[in-house]
Amino acid sequence: MIISLLNGIEIQNPGIFKVEGAAAIIFYFTLYSFIGWLLENSYSFFTKRVFFKPNFLWGPFKPMYGFAPILLVYLIPPNTHWAVVVLLCFFIPTIVEYVSGALLHKLFNRQWWDYSDTPMQLQGHICLPFSLCWGALAIICLQWIHPPLIAFYGVIEPFWAWIWAVAGLYFLADLSLATRRHSLKDLVSDESSNPIQ
Repeated sequence: MIISLLNGIEIQNPGIFKVEGAAAIIFYFTLYSFIGWLLENSYSFFTKRVFFKPNFLWGPFKPMYGFAPILLVYLIPPNTHWAVVVLLCFFIPTIVEYVSGALLHKLFNRQWWDYSDTPMQLQGHICLPFSLCWGALAIICLQWIHPPLIAFYGVIEPFWAWIWAVAGLYFLADLSLATRRHSLKDLVSDESSNPIQ
């Protein structure tokens, strides 16, 4: 199954591993990560009256929201049966959320979100109610958001060809700085909780 899936990626998106494919991926990742940042902070504002929710990265981007749509777009070929699309729209964002939460917890000993008090949750990283929301958002994304973004990318592609590498370097720098910041926070909190005698 994995081999046929990988073959499907190659047939559907022969340019994905070329420079043009990388430029498109970074474009969609940037937009979707920013949209995710707006979505999470808006949800935080409506539920807690606080707009700026703690973020792993320095900038206004939520990488989970960048990775999930890209995986959906590149892994679901055209003419896929609607039931398969619905299942993938449920499982792909859920897996991305679980892996992100588990990795962040493992690497930094901290949870940026916690569903422990929510019914049908797994280790506080994922829960059924939010997975259903992600599934619905993924379907909306594939059906109504991504097609206009493809058209928009077609318009700005000549300009984007000049700056996409800078955007990629920005994300690498932000990831590096954020990793250092959170690692240092853990180091400081460990030292304060275990003072040297």
